[in-house]
Amino acid sequence: MCINHLAFAQKEKQKDTTNVTKMMIIQQDSIVVNEIELDEVIIFQPLKFESKEDLRSYFILKRKTRKVWPYAVLAADNLEKLNSRLEQLDSKSKKRRYTKRVQKYIEGEFTDRLKKLTKTEGQILVKLMHRQTGVTTFDLVKELKSGWRAFWYNTTASLFNISLKEEYEPLEVKEDYLIEDILQRAFKDGVLDKQEPAFEIDYLELVEHWQKKDKKALPKKD
Repeated sequence: MCINHLAFAQKEKQKDTTNVTKMMIIQQDSIVVNEIELDEVIIFQPLKFESKEDLRSYFILKRKTRKVWPYAVLAADNLEKLNSRLEQLDSKSKKRRYTKRVQKYIEGEFTDRLKKLTKTEGQILVKLMHRQTGVTTFDLVKELKSGWRAFWYNTTASLFNISLKEEYEPLEVKEDYLIEDILQRAFKDGVLDKQEPAFEIDYLELVEHWQKKDKKALPKKD
């Protein structure tokens, strides 16, 4: 019996093995596949700061970004639902009634919370809303009804004296890049619910871009 097994094994070794097919075994079931696709995994590099003050500023930005992120997501979701619903309504009166109803809900949900935000938190919120909708808060306000316009100005711009025209530009603005870095790390750790932006953002490209830019900014050694 042992001799037969040995001979069989030797014959198997002599077979042509140039054409190899990958085989994946899942719970004792064999599946023949040509390739295996894996989910993309980002390895986050440790951040480097030039001073303790820079490190402190980053942690402050991190805290503020995490605080306002849920507001940006909720506002973007409600705006998407609002626009979708308005497209289905066939009369101006129905659209007006529905808009007022959503406005009342948003005011009750957000007013007290927004008034507790600082100026910088309000500005971060404006940028994140642009990330989630692809439209500046200024343009959102301009397109919405007067009641919405009054609500946003009363609870954001007039309160914080911030710019509603601010866009989210992580490739151009260092603070925006740091905000995106904070979001990506929080998504990975499960601290924040991941939401895709309204426009394409390549995080790895951002990292490479700012590493090169920071390197050029360093003073040359004599």
